[in-house]
Amino acid sequence: MTPFQLVVFDWDGTLMDSLARIVASMQAAAIDLGIEPRSRDAVHDIVGLALDHAISRLHPDLNQDGIRHMHDRYAHHYVEGDKTPSPFFEGARELLQDLYDGGVLLSVATGKSRKGLDRIMQAHRVEPLFHSSRCADETRSKPEPDMLLEILDYHGLQPNQAVMVGDTEFDLEMASRAGVPAVGVTWGAHDINRLRRHQPRVCVDSVSELSNWLRNPTV
Repeated sequence: MTPFQLVVFDWDGTLMDSLARIVASMQAAAIDLGIEPRSRDAVHDIVGLALDHAISRLHPDLNQDGIRHMHDRYAHHYVEGDKTPSPFFEGARELLQDLYDGGVLLSVATGKSRKGLDRIMQAHRVEPLFHSSRCADETRSKPEPDMLLEILDYHGLQPNQAVMVGDTEFDLEMASRAGVPAVGVTWGAHDINRLRRHQPRVCVDSVSELSNWLRNPTV
């Protein structure tokens, strides 16, 4: 299926079309706090970071109590208040199944919390496909390399035996700092120019193109 023994995926904006829900929930949380909501592009800019880190970048005037309050309101809106659909991108679930059936190890490195990732995996019934995962409340946030290094250590693999797939420069910088080859996907939060800053092996425009590259990573 692929020469890589392990494929690590980011979640939001890479596997799941959840960016609109993230934006709506972040804007609703700001309104709850009586502060001005940030734009869609501003929210896209921080997708992939640990939530508290993301909030502090969006709203640098908030103190720690304000960050915690906004964290709680964002979580409420994302889980309960907002009804924006967040399906898998077309072909993503099939790609995961094909890789799994081919004996490839699958993992997730995400800015989500452990509770959030477990909830969404169980809701979409994909938890059995993944052999490991690391979340933002378990280690240092992207773009630090810790998530990937801990996943590699868990599986007993070297960086060149894995590949990281993500839609933000935070994913690709994390991979670069961990010495892991990376693929940038262009259908998510950051544009291709930002993705290229960290010299991914390739940038792809569709899940089918990603699937083809994983089978034959010649670039």
